[in-house]
Amino acid sequence: MPNQQPIPLRGAVRAEPIAAEVKRQLGDQLISAIYRDRIRVMRTRSYSLNAPARKAGVEIMHTLLGIELKVGKRRLLCPDLAMARYLSVFARLGAAEVAAPYDITQVSRLADDLESSWYRMLMLVEHLAVEQSERFRNKVRAILIADQRNEIVAAGAGPAIPQFNQNTKQRRTKS
Repeated sequence: MPNQQPIPLRGAVRAEPIAAEVKRQLGDQLISAIYRDRIRVMRTRSYSLNAPARKAGVEIMHTLLGIELKVGKRRLLCPDLAMARYLSVFARLGAAEVAAPYDITQVSRLADDLESSWYRMLMLVEHLAVEQSERFRNKVRAILIADQRNEIVAAGAGPAIPQFNQNTKQRRTKS
């Protein structure tokens, strides 16, 4: 068994403290923090992803019909690339339902921030658990993903149809 890694002498390293350190370092750049503090405060509509909680392949596809988000074996038609990028982050987390901004001008910037948070989270796991096995790093990633998914569920997906301000001036009818 020459390919085994040496067992640490000062006790086994646990995955939970490393996951907590990743969350601490990301702070307000966590996916769930961006979702709670920046997305849920704006006017949104709920979007049903029905992404599986277990790991499924997520791919953005450019087809003749437009942009599609492939989650596992399912394909979801997206209006544009920005929305596909936005939804892909939540699909990787396994979220069933998320809030999508009603203002399409905000989607691209939010997709950038969410993708950056996703890749930064993965990079921090690799950095903090560099001396650990791949199985250990997968466990840390699974803890973080489950935690982010639970916080997004707790924040909610919002209404299916956004609320509109209907305080418009109406002409009075002459009688």
